[in-house]
Amino acid sequence: MKRFAAGVSRGIARVTGSALGPYQTAAVRIGFAATWLLFLLRELPHRQELYGPDGPWSWDLARQLTADNHAFTVLMWSDSQAWFESVYALAVLSGALLLVGWRTRTMSVLFMVGVLSLQNRSVFMGDGGDNVIHLMAIYLVFTRCGQVWSLDERRARRARAARARGRQPRPDRAGPVLWVVLGLALAVATGAGRISGAWLALWGLWAVQALWWYVVRRAPHAEPRMLLDVVANLVHNAALLVIMAEACLIYSTAGWYKIQGSRWQDGTAVYYPLHLDYFSPWPALSDLLSAHGVIVLLVTYGTVATQVAFPFTLLNRRVKNVLLAAMMTEHAMIAVVLGLPFFSLAMIAADAVFLPTSFLRRLGGWAARARGRVATSGARIPLPGPRRPRPPTEEPAEAPEASPTV
Repeated sequence: MKRFAAGVSRGIARVTGSALGPYQTAAVRIGFAATWLLFLLRELPHRQELYGPDGPWSWDLARQLTADNHAFTVLMWSDSQAWFESVYALAVLSGALLLVGWRTRTMSVLFMVGVLSLQNRSVFMGDGGDNVIHLMAIYLVFTRCGQVWSLDERRARRARAARARGRQPRPDRAGPVLWVVLGLALAVATGAGRISGAWLALWGLWAVQALWWYVVRRAPHAEPRMLLDVVANLVHNAALLVIMAEACLIYSTAGWYKIQGSRWQDGTAVYYPLHLDYFSPWPALSDLLSAHGVIVLLVTYGTVATQVAFPFTLLNRRVKNVLLAAMMTEHAMIAVVLGLPFFSLAMIAADAVFLPTSFLRRLGGWAARARGRVATSGARIPLPGPRRPRPPTEEPAEAPEASPTV
């Protein structure tokens, strides 16, 4: 009994004392931000047809649909072209800033607003990958996803280094300015009746950010700061658990539904998408794969077995890592063979929550070394300027003695 109580105490201390999975949540943040940003940039020439006021799904139809399902989208606030372009630009900017980890608490909220606004504007334009991004954008708001691999972490590290040298870190001006601007925007939207119901929680997030800034500034080592850290850790760990459960639910439901299909049962399900023009960006490659029945059979049965078994492999770390590598490889093949890059990127980003910390640290080290080599090779080497011709009557100057340190 004492051993059980001690284990429970250690578990509670770990859950409340730290935000678990900092590298995993950073990988999820980077993965989904990059996926959404690349999608928006690729569809930039087609944004009007997808989400604009002149798209096939008109603004009036979208307003009727959102009035029935109560989906949140700021694109329904106005049907003007300028408003649409502003929202699209905000979605691109928030995705880029969340990717590099600048003000991740604020950017995660703006990222969620951008994702929900565009996707709920034209719900029939999405696919499974869009649904995953839709859900994960909400979950990321509750995580502390900027602990590593972010500009926030670098700023905090520099502040700690300044204090260690006995210096006062530079005051944070961007944070309060951003908070005031967003507060004014919320006030205008609320006064106009655009924000109501559950989305009044945006005011709660805005107030929590103000409380956090005040406590950190006034009492960085007092009990209120410790309490805020405990609450933030609990919320983060709960959101991390939800992300993991969501990924398991996606794979388990997909696998069990496949089992019920006759084409998956006889091992021919993979054959048919390879012969659809929409899913054949490389017809020669599709024909090559579909020409081998054994490969089609193995891929079909392997997909079902992997998806059904994955939630159960979490109990064994080695088996989980092997199966995780197989699933990521499968999604990479889907991106190339079936021409679904953003769906595959979204699923790989969701899978990243299960990657081992040791691997992610090595991956971060490789990225840092690669960035250092690029920075070193790109550094400019000063070239000597043109020599001024010496007058013919001028005596040559004596060469200076070589410095012993050269």
